[in-house]
Amino acid sequence: MTPEREERIRQVLHRRQPDLTVIMENVHDPHNISAVMRTADSVGIQELYILNTRISRHEKFGKKSSASAANWLTIHHFDNTEECFSALRKKYAKIYATHLGVASQSLYALDLREPVALVFGNEHSGVSEEALRHCDGNFIIPQVGMVRSLNISVACAVTLYEAMRQRLADGFYDQKRLSEAEYTGLSRLWGAHDLSD
Repeated sequence: MTPEREERIRQVLHRRQPDLTVIMENVHDPHNISAVMRTADSVGIQELYILNTRISRHEKFGKKSSASAANWLTIHHFDNTEECFSALRKKYAKIYATHLGVASQSLYALDLREPVALVFGNEHSGVSEEALRHCDGNFIIPQVGMVRSLNISVACAVTLYEAMRQRLADGFYDQKRLSEAEYTGLSRLWGAHDLSD
């Protein structure tokens, strides 16, 4: 491994956020999944959850240029809602879903510095009622246009960059936050990957 490659891996791992994650529930379009993966990687998310209870598991994720983001993420696949949320509860203090409801709050009212998991649902039907029952609350992205919805990948990007903004302000990216075991394991794994994309 060249010194440049080793340094790039070190810099990226140093900024990983082990207590921030995304759950994609029954997201149909693999291109949307790929776009979310790209955004997750860009803000320092390491673990990402894919929950498929109504559709089959995707074998690959969209175009090659975006699919490469999967190489740098730890992806957990679930086909059972209870099992998925049980795993999330062991690591994340809060779970919020993108859902327009009576008690929904603005994205900008959330504290995204705490260990938090963010649920994004199916392109047409949103987050399922079953998944919503496991969440601590719902949030919406404020909008002022005639169309009151965003593509899942866009909604996820807006949300994750708000999380990054909050975490940057509090110095979350200034110190290594992965455990030594996670850091070492990922460093070795990434050393075998192509960094061309």
